[in-house]
Amino acid sequence: MPQATILIVCLVLFSAAVIGVLVFRPGSTAGRGGKILAFIAMFCLPIFCGLLGFSSEMQRSKTTAFCLSCHTMEDYGKSLLVDDSTHLPASHYQNHRVPPDEACYSCHTQYAMFGGLKVKMYGLKHVFIYYLGTPPAPEDIKLYEPYNNRECLHCHQGARSFEEGVVHNADPATLPAIKSNQLSCLSSGCHNTAHDLAHLKGAKLWEKGN
Repeated sequence: MPQATILIVCLVLFSAAVIGVLVFRPGSTAGRGGKILAFIAMFCLPIFCGLLGFSSEMQRSKTTAFCLSCHTMEDYGKSLLVDDSTHLPASHYQNHRVPPDEACYSCHTQYAMFGGLKVKMYGLKHVFIYYLGTPPAPEDIKLYEPYNNRECLHCHQGARSFEEGVVHNADPATLPAIKSNQLSCLSSGCHNTAHDLAHLKGAKLWEKGN
């Protein structure tokens, strides 16, 4: 169990114990010290526990395991194990070009000023649909907007393999077009194989990734 979770549980139990004492012995709040203790136990500690728990869960929501815990996303998790270097998510995941434990969040966070907040709001929408609506079939899941090169450049811009890549420099106009998002990294002929669920069933998977 994560340390943050243990701390939260301990604080909740302590707060509950103190509140229990105050309920069964209301006279203990007659003095100034009792009132301060009651205020801390009934207001400060619950608020602190709530904020600590919220922060802990926000961190957990960034993990690959959290994203793939949803049944709808299982095939997307399998696509990370496709034994084919042309599969973009698989090659990034298997070669640690993104942190394996935060693979989904690394590639699907919008690296703009409010990108993290925006993706969290999308996540809350997904939770709402999953529990109260009808989740779409995996193959019907679409991005809210076209994938922006900004998310790729967040890691790759400045890297020698990117800046000096033969394909990127075959035409002097290619690299500037990529950096300005005029030419998508996912364009046909470039990195156009992402989560290819249609051919996942017969695909060879990387055994060491299981």
